[in-house]
Amino acid sequence: MAREVKKVVLAYSGGLDTSVILKWLTVAYGCEVVTFTADLGQGEELEPARRKAELMGVKQIFVEDLRETFVRDFVIPMFRANALYEGQYLLGTSIARPLIAQRQIEIARQVGADAVAHGATGKGNDQVRFELTYYALEPGIKVIAPWREWDLTSRTKLIEFAERHQIPIAKDKRGEAPFSVDANLLHSSSEGKALEDPWHEPEEFVYQRTISPEAAPDKPTTVEIEFERGDAVAIDGARLSPAKLLTRLNELGAANGIGRLDLVENRFVGMKSRGVYETPGGTILHAAHRGIESICLDRGAAHLKDELMPRYAELIYNGFWFSPERAMLQALIDKSQESCTGTVRCKLYKGGVRVVGRKSPHSLYSLAHVTFEEDSVYDQRDAAGFIKLNALRLRLLKRGGR
Repeated sequence: MAREVKKVVLAYSGGLDTSVILKWLTVAYGCEVVTFTADLGQGEELEPARRKAELMGVKQIFVEDLRETFVRDFVIPMFRANALYEGQYLLGTSIARPLIAQRQIEIARQVGADAVAHGATGKGNDQVRFELTYYALEPGIKVIAPWREWDLTSRTKLIEFAERHQIPIAKDKRGEAPFSVDANLLHSSSEGKALEDPWHEPEEFVYQRTISPEAAPDKPTTVEIEFERGDAVAIDGARLSPAKLLTRLNELGAANGIGRLDLVENRFVGMKSRGVYETPGGTILHAAHRGIESICLDRGAAHLKDELMPRYAELIYNGFWFSPERAMLQALIDKSQESCTGTVRCKLYKGGVRVVGRKSPHSLYSLAHVTFEEDSVYDQRDAAGFIKLNALRLRLLKRGGR
């Protein structure tokens, strides 16, 4: 086994797990390890990861700021679809994995690596998301998933391995963590340990990015979001890059207790899991995007999008971002957004987001048709024939059933 791999690109965070994996790869495979650390807006300083990799003898270290790429090429296209997994989850972790895996493959090509590795466990969804992307982009790549191979089956064993090989361990990692956290610019995700009992309400310290709705200001915040072809481009008249726009929405959402979700979901591998998610900016963006669609999309197009959305969301959750069916659905979704240009006004208050205004040069809303006052464009007598034609099959069904 040791000679099967010459060089591997590891998705590296600098934490206990991936630091142990880094050393384990050299021991188990006798190969050179290249580390890749992505800044997706997780809110942590990444230079310590670089220094730790250097300390452990890594010669090729990649630390990259991918925040704009993440939001522009992954988050924003997904939000055009109003994607929600199982009706609630805004897919914050799911949408990040394809980008990390894509860059791993690109780096592997660049440095001549014949393998890639990740730190996802054999119980979760992330192993699937990483590896489906690897194989979709580089079918012949060797994939190493240490959690499915080694015998380091507990945190105690990880720490013992680290100490045996003189791997630096942060002091707060020596004990049992109350829960694990994954974060990026779109969301934070907390799960495990103190959160494993779905009956137990999460303690306030679990929340990373929002104040509680109860502690939010008693005065609402109003924000105007401008859209072009379905994509948010400005807030309160200020045009912003995709990452900066989402950052600003995160600030507004966090200050108003918006975006908390306590969810028991169905993992792709078959088990149910409980997670606590915080998606402050994404929750606002989701509501605002539906607001612009409400006046710009034809009924048939809007309803078709809503029918397809669960399938699209499931593809992303399950790791099929680079599948042909996701690309096909994306083309349909993007086509639907051509007229979705305008402004939506939202009111943020104690954990809630309400759309309170919307306008567009392509609006399909016709005051002349819907007014309760006298009009000259709609003949109400036409509705009688419309109703009778739609009722015809029901009337025949009732008569035939006698």
